[in-house]
Amino acid sequence: LSAALLLIMDRSFGTSFFLSDIFIQGEVLHYQGGSPVLFEHLFWFLGHPEVYIVLLPALGITSEIIATNSRKPIFGYRAMIASVLAIAFLSTIVWGHHMFVSGMNPFLGSVFTFTTLLIAIPSAVKAFNYITTLWKGNLQLNPAMLFSIGLVSTFITGGLTGIILGDSALDINVHDTYFVVAHFHLVMGISALYGFFAGVYHWFPKMFGRMMNKNLGYVHFWITAVCAYGVFFPMHFIGMAGLPRRYYTNSAFPLFDDLSNVNVVITVFALVGGAFQIVFFYNFFASIFYGKKAEQNPWKSNTLEWTTPVEHIHGNWPGEIPTVHRWAYDYSKPGHDDDFVPQSVPLKEGEEELQH
Repeated sequence: LSAALLLIMDRSFGTSFFLSDIFIQGEVLHYQGGSPVLFEHLFWFLGHPEVYIVLLPALGITSEIIATNSRKPIFGYRAMIASVLAIAFLSTIVWGHHMFVSGMNPFLGSVFTFTTLLIAIPSAVKAFNYITTLWKGNLQLNPAMLFSIGLVSTFITGGLTGIILGDSALDINVHDTYFVVAHFHLVMGISALYGFFAGVYHWFPKMFGRMMNKNLGYVHFWITAVCAYGVFFPMHFIGMAGLPRRYYTNSAFPLFDDLSNVNVVITVFALVGGAFQIVFFYNFFASIFYGKKAEQNPWKSNTLEWTTPVEHIHGNWPGEIPTVHRWAYDYSKPGHDDDFVPQSVPLKEGEEELQH
């Protein structure tokens, strides 16, 4: 908003925030101080944290679903929370890695390289903790779980390419190529979309009291997963080959003639993947009216929303609001008959309150 207001003032009121010269009634009045790089700083100061605003809720959804369908407590609970906070904070001080070739001070580029690579630490903590939670778990591979695992996959692959873009020396070679497009859309686009799909499949029974069709969910996941990698893996390749982004065709450049077939493959995968999203929409709307009626807690989950009745009633719970006695991840806990213990179940004598 600030950048837009300053730009309007430059264009309409004769100021010079982003211009090195002042233009008044068509006459150039030489004036030093304005710089278009300032606009880039203001834009990316908003634009980069915005990516994490989209991604972090998807990571939270994934944490809940992976723990539930692994029948295990989330590994490194406190480290996972610390990682989310670290990613949220670091996202506000890394915007300059979008501007390594903008002409800004090289020392400032080194600072942004350091802060950008630093964000790989909490990201790696989350990725490894997801994998460790899955390790030797009693995995329930329903569509929500598959999309959550898919998010972990694209979060890792997209994050690894982010290390290249975060290093100023390496970024120069692939800046403004399709490599950037592939990295960004794997992390922000596909990962966030997987988190959305996982959340819908997981909480659909609670929202509508019916189950989505599991077989259609499997078809939706596998087609989406194959097409996502079919689009963005080749896109990394053509980016490393130097193909610039934002060009509607590469036919004018003999250097890129051999990449035309790769672009065709990318387009086919994109069209097929986009078209198959109709499977999700059909499944979603058909299940609202014709889906199998859901149990109160179909996933055997521990969190409080699954203690409410299937029917939507005022206040959610009939009678008194349940008391929380334990954390949300008491799965496969010794001393209990079931492999899940809801938060509303009182502690046994001598039982520890928290296991994280």
